[in-house]
Amino acid sequence: MEVLYGYGVSSTLYLQMHYGHAQSWFTFVSTMADLRTTFLYFFPIWFHLQSAVGVKLVWVAVIEWINNRIITNLNIECLMEMLMFGERPYWWVKETVYYGNLTVPQIKQFPMTCETGPGDPSGHAMGAAGVYYAMVTSLLTILQECDPLKRWCLQGLLWALFWGVQVCVSVSRVFIAAHFPHQVIAGVVSGIAVAKAFNRVSWIYSASLKSYVHTILCLVFIALGLYALLDAASIDPYWSLMKAQKWCIQPEWVHLDTTPFAGLLRNTGALFGLGLSLHLPIHGDLQKNRNCGNSAIYRLTCTAATLPLLSLLDSFRPPTSTRALFYALSFCKSATVPLTTIRFVPYCISTLANVYHRMKV
Repeated sequence: MEVLYGYGVSSTLYLQMHYGHAQSWFTFVSTMADLRTTFLYFFPIWFHLQSAVGVKLVWVAVIEWINNRIITNLNIECLMEMLMFGERPYWWVKETVYYGNLTVPQIKQFPMTCETGPGDPSGHAMGAAGVYYAMVTSLLTILQECDPLKRWCLQGLLWALFWGVQVCVSVSRVFIAAHFPHQVIAGVVSGIAVAKAFNRVSWIYSASLKSYVHTILCLVFIALGLYALLDAASIDPYWSLMKAQKWCIQPEWVHLDTTPFAGLLRNTGALFGLGLSLHLPIHGDLQKNRNCGNSAIYRLTCTAATLPLLSLLDSFRPPTSTRALFYALSFCKSATVPLTTIRFVPYCISTLANVYHRMKV
């Protein structure tokens, strides 16, 4: 593994030396590859245009993260090997004895470099691959009615765009020294595998609220079980956070919301919000507007109103002074995203539309 890590650091150094002028682009790509983009932009757009795709995106995003942080780790035979597989370039290069008496490469760090979770596989690459694969295949399903030539051209364009995004995301993660090349490759492969599996799953579209709650509890118990396993083996569950705090050149670049437990609550919060939103009673005016002839205008209006509201919600940063409060607010904040998208905004638009029609009469 040390040799593989050494080649990975060399790749990072090469990118930083020859493509340093593209730093802002790589930072932007890495930011957009975060699952936050899925919840704040892709989910509301897709849900208002085709609700089934929006539901699938949330499930894919959540399971991608769970597979990345929990299930993958549980499948590794040796716990210590698991920890070694989770190295990140920016701290590995500071601790390794691989270089011996040779000069240790000096790789740069950026505000997005100092993530605190284990690095293998890359969560950003995995999330981007899974979410974009789900969107592309959904678009191709919609475009089946097109004539063969047009469908073939659109299919080629969409897949070219998909792989272009994967390359950009993967290179950006290596450039900022957050991941090794083999970690982003593993992330892309895993992400596509999860998305392909969900293309064959239909029960998520009719799952009851009880099913959502049971799924969330199961995920939390698995995480707590892994935590207990690490503790029983006398291994600090926050080992990667300690390394991030030790080797990050700017303490303010280490964010609590990148820890595995924060990610767990953030993703399960989104899943809970989705389940709750889908099973709340539908207001009469809301149902009327959903079924009316101007449904396209209604959906576009909901989309246009939802996006700025979610951006405003995202600007709220839970206080990190108390971890318990931070985790609780992170869960609630994530749960608010589907509630705003599915219930609050449509209800407000329906109410305003109803008032407008009454005034016209």
